[in-house]
Amino acid sequence: MLLQTLQVKRKLLGADHTNTLSSMANLASKYSKQGRWEAAEELEVQVLETRKRKLSVDDPDTLANIHNLAFTWKEIGKNVHAKTLLEECLQSRRRVLGLDHVDTFSSCSALAIWREVVVEEDWEGVDPNEANKE
Repeated sequence: MLLQTLQVKRKLLGADHTNTLSSMANLASKYSKQGRWEAAEELEVQVLETRKRKLSVDDPDTLANIHNLAFTWKEIGKNVHAKTLLEECLQSRRRVLGLDHVDTFSSCSALAIWREVVVEEDWEGVDPNEANKE
């Protein structure tokens, strides 16, 4: 159904129309929920590039797309890229939406969890008694 909607919107409104981009983002979200990460990534990258060009990097929809792409990248193992993208998203959301906005909080809390997990992964298998020896 979402794919059919997207095809109709592309035909009637054009590939760069905001409604078409929203349909693409919705389809990417569906793919993510189905575990179809590569298909989700492909759509999210297309939407992000177009939204940056048509709207701006600071548009709330663009920032939501950046946030979602970071999560997709994390799921497919692009952890460094995901973390960097989420850090950029958080900085932009703080500046554009403010510190008290729910979307800013969402990016901030996810980044805090990711940083904790990365630290744990970095230290996995290391004897804490040996870590401080030089």
